[in-house]
Amino acid sequence: MMKKRSISASKASLVLFLCQVISALDVPLDSKLLEELSQPPTITQQSPKDYIVDPRENIVIQCEAKGKPPPSFSWTRNGTHFDIDKDAQVTMKPNSGTLVINIMNGGKAEVYEGVYQCTARNERGAAISNNIVIRSSRSPLWTKEKLEPNHVQEGDSLVLHCRPPVGLPPPIIFWMDNAFQRLPQSERVSQGLNGDLYFSNVQPEDTREDYICYARFNHTQTIQQKQPISVKVFSTKPVTEKQPILLTPTGSTSTKVELRGNVLLLECIAAGLPTPVIRWIKEGGELPANRTFFENFKKTLKIIDVSEADSGNYKCVARNILGSVHHVISVTVKAAPYWITAPRNLVLSPGEDGTLICRANGNPKPNISWLANGVPIAIAPEDPSRKVDGDTIIFSHVQERSSAVYQCNASNEYGYLLANAFVNVLAEPPRILTPANKLYQVIADSPALLDCAYFGSPKPEVEWFKGVKGSILRGNEYIFHDNGTLEIPVAQKDSTGTYTCVARNELGKIQNEVQLEVKDPTMIIKQPEYKVIQRYGQVSFECIIKHDSTLLPTVMWLKDNDELPDDERFLVGKDNLTIMNVTDKDDGTYTCIVNTTLDSVSASAVLTVVAAPPTPAIIYARPNPPFDLELTGQLERSVELSWIPGDENNSPITNFVIEYEDGLHEPGVWHYQTEVPGTQTTVQLKLSPYVNYSFRVIAVNEIGRSQPSEPSEQYLTKSANPDENPSNVQGIGSEPDNLVITWESLKGFQSNGPGLQYKVSWRQKDVDDEWTSVIVANVSKYIVSGTPTFVPYEIKVQALNDLGYAPEPSEVIGHSGEDLPMVAPGNVQVHVINSTLAKVHWDPVPLKTVRGHLQGYKVYYWKVQNLSRRSRRHVEKKILTFRGNKTFGMLPGLEPYSSYKLNVRVVNGKGEGPASPDKVFKTPEGVPSSPSFLKITNPTLDSLTLEWGSPTHPNGVLTSYILKFQPTMASRQVDIATQGWFIGLMCAVALLILILLIVCFIRRNKGGKYPVKEKEDAHADPEIQPMKEDDGTFGEYSDAEDHKPLKKGSRTPSDRTVKKEDSDDSLVDYGEGVNGQFNEDGSFIGQYSGKKEKEPAEGNESSEAPSPVNAMNSFV
Repeated sequence: MMKKRSISASKASLVLFLCQVISALDVPLDSKLLEELSQPPTITQQSPKDYIVDPRENIVIQCEAKGKPPPSFSWTRNGTHFDIDKDAQVTMKPNSGTLVINIMNGGKAEVYEGVYQCTARNERGAAISNNIVIRSSRSPLWTKEKLEPNHVQEGDSLVLHCRPPVGLPPPIIFWMDNAFQRLPQSERVSQGLNGDLYFSNVQPEDTREDYICYARFNHTQTIQQKQPISVKVFSTKPVTEKQPILLTPTGSTSTKVELRGNVLLLECIAAGLPTPVIRWIKEGGELPANRTFFENFKKTLKIIDVSEADSGNYKCVARNILGSVHHVISVTVKAAPYWITAPRNLVLSPGEDGTLICRANGNPKPNISWLANGVPIAIAPEDPSRKVDGDTIIFSHVQERSSAVYQCNASNEYGYLLANAFVNVLAEPPRILTPANKLYQVIADSPALLDCAYFGSPKPEVEWFKGVKGSILRGNEYIFHDNGTLEIPVAQKDSTGTYTCVARNELGKIQNEVQLEVKDPTMIIKQPEYKVIQRYGQVSFECIIKHDSTLLPTVMWLKDNDELPDDERFLVGKDNLTIMNVTDKDDGTYTCIVNTTLDSVSASAVLTVVAAPPTPAIIYARPNPPFDLELTGQLERSVELSWIPGDENNSPITNFVIEYEDGLHEPGVWHYQTEVPGTQTTVQLKLSPYVNYSFRVIAVNEIGRSQPSEPSEQYLTKSANPDENPSNVQGIGSEPDNLVITWESLKGFQSNGPGLQYKVSWRQKDVDDEWTSVIVANVSKYIVSGTPTFVPYEIKVQALNDLGYAPEPSEVIGHSGEDLPMVAPGNVQVHVINSTLAKVHWDPVPLKTVRGHLQGYKVYYWKVQNLSRRSRRHVEKKILTFRGNKTFGMLPGLEPYSSYKLNVRVVNGKGEGPASPDKVFKTPEGVPSSPSFLKITNPTLDSLTLEWGSPTHPNGVLTSYILKFQPTMASRQVDIATQGWFIGLMCAVALLILILLIVCFIRRNKGGKYPVKEKEDAHADPEIQPMKEDDGTFGEYSDAEDHKPLKKGSRTPSDRTVKKEDSDDSLVDYGEGVNGQFNEDGSFIGQYSGKKEKEPAEGNESSEAPSPVNAMNSFV
């Protein structure tokens, strides 16, 4: 039952508010009328609530008001009457309530401190100002104190206290040296919000004796200086690094209260070495993107224009390489009162009803109290037409004595709002404000608007007559506006005459006459034509006009939409433009513009300048415009248009384009209607209701389009019901408690008649409820308030005009506004697939708790700890979004052997819901990365030492290392080359080859043959035999391979690449039997790799270590 009564009360308030809107009078802003009408006082100017004055200057307390009759002024001070006549230092400005307190001639500002309030009063009521608190600004001197030098160990923190004197308003603090130079500040040294200078750690360069704190008092333009502070930094022991500690604020938590609309400033300054870095986060939320700023090297968090939504816990984290420290500031945003609906002045007629509404909000919620003429309404004189209902005053059947000024006061512990709103009950006979016999002139076939501005109380009824004794004007050919204006949509010549406006109410009637003259339109009956002229010739464009004899036309010519060149070759005549001695630069478009005081017409033609042709040529040009347009067979929805084609100009007409103008809705704008073949000169045109049609025809050939024809006669179709309803109807809530219904409005001629409106209907879907409907003006949006959160609605929008409704519209489904989801997904489970991939499952939330369109789920996950390092560090959270109603997802890119946390949140169009409880999971061990380095030290002929670094990413608990190696041929060759027997053998081979060459030379000179091949076979040395490709042993030298090159793989490449299949044994297995090859610094030559395929050599394949085979080939 309580719920039903509440609904009834809200509906009653809505009805009363609508009555106020309907009944309240609008007073025209006519200066003469405003001077004659009685009006209660209105405060127009006043000093600020908190008024700090300069004690050296006169105090001016402003209070200005208007009213009829002019109001008188009085003041209170500290709640009692302030008699200014008894104080010689106080005067009031003439015709004003502004006080001037003379301080410059001996007065003291402190004596006049207090709370002042101004009252402006006349016979219709009394308006009051805010409580104006006057305080004198103060800039006291610094308290003398003995400052001891600060001796600080290098690396320690330091705070230099400013402690400025308490001033009004508070001073601005800054630090400077003796040379009046600002002290440099940085992440290490900075000034706090309280003015103190903080050193996160001191350095030797901080030693100085002139740290000076200055306080600037802007109101009095004075600066006070603290005694210089001395700082001496000493280094008696090694500087050690220090973990961060907070210098301000102290402790682990603190609180902060800020008011709505103000700037929130939060500060964290930390000590430590290295200098800590400050980072800010809001627990359980994000910092507002467009209102958050960081100042003072990120030590100060600044949020502008705060609101209640900014309440919460803000954490600052100070971190350096040794650790971190944090502080949580609990912020509460309160609010001084602010207006939701301020009361507005109300002008009523005797016997009418109305309401004053005063609605404000704040935190805590403000109390609303009413005053009447500055007196609390509970003790004010009774008024039987007045009833107070909380934040609303309801007036019923008011009388002239009900006029008064009401004050609404909304207050809480953080401030107050005071608003004056008068109720002015007027009984006035009608007045017509439009001057008598005012003359209106319009062009035929265009709209005519005849004014009849009026005022009266009660609101008068207005009627129009043509002539002094004519009948009252009615019918579709006239439109009567609420402000008294008579509109003739299509004025004709016979519309000329005298029109009488009559305004009447119960107190009398008055009439006024105005004159209407309808003029003939200005026309260009001979338009300039397209010209092709030879260079140095003469050309003339005609522009012959026809106009109303009472209008004086002016003709102006343009070239390419700009003024004509200042050239004596251009001769402007009465009805033509002549260009003498034409040149190429004269090429362009020439326009004739005819202006009168009522209309303007124009016509253009193109001039083409060509060289003199050797022989006459056929000129192809655009066709001349059609003419003699005629309308026949006029019906409500169709008409037949015919025309006569113009000259083709040697290029056949291919088609005609028909355009129309709607003189009623869009005069002067031509629209495409249809297109017909060039052989056709008649067309049946489909029409729409309530359109004042004119048609024109354009001919088209291969050269281009002709100028448009002269418009046809006008044809005004009859009004009809709308044929169609608005399109793209949607219902989407912008707030949790509303439904915003939008649609695309009908275009001009789609209205089919005057008075286009829309009937907007809605009802909650799947609920046995009746349709709620409202008729709105020609707009495209309507907002339904007080809806449940995110429920479906059936919506329809129907067009209507003065003749009736459009067909029944189709229904669409919309939803009221979304709100944040209420619950978090449950039963979150994580299945670890491998060391870098996991699968997360969750139960879907009930759709009723989503409170919006389900967009999907967001998985927040972050690494908590690397299990192999046992170290914790902050890692940014990663977010994966899964669209739709999915209940699982994959988490890729995880780090092996790590501990992770995750939570899941449901997302709708409003935002994210609460997070599920954090779920902890661990990834298994993965393959470690390669050792960070590998080097060889202490190499000898029979031993070496290997050193390597731990892998960068162990990805688990390391159990062992595997070492692999492979001997290379290059090292064997180097070892053999150092042996004496090998050197002797090579010398013997070289001597043998030399002998053979000598013998061959002698035999050739004698013409004989010598079997070199057999000799080489006989003396083959095992050292120069090819190596087998498979196992690296020496193979046999056969005749079949005499002339084949050595196989590519028969010798170890010069880059010492080791094949994987030959390096499966460890270095230990090979013992001391293998000699590696090293650089001078002891590093290993070659590649430590486990790849399956051999890497290509960096150099050319022929750049191999010298071998006996190569040596012999080179020698031969």
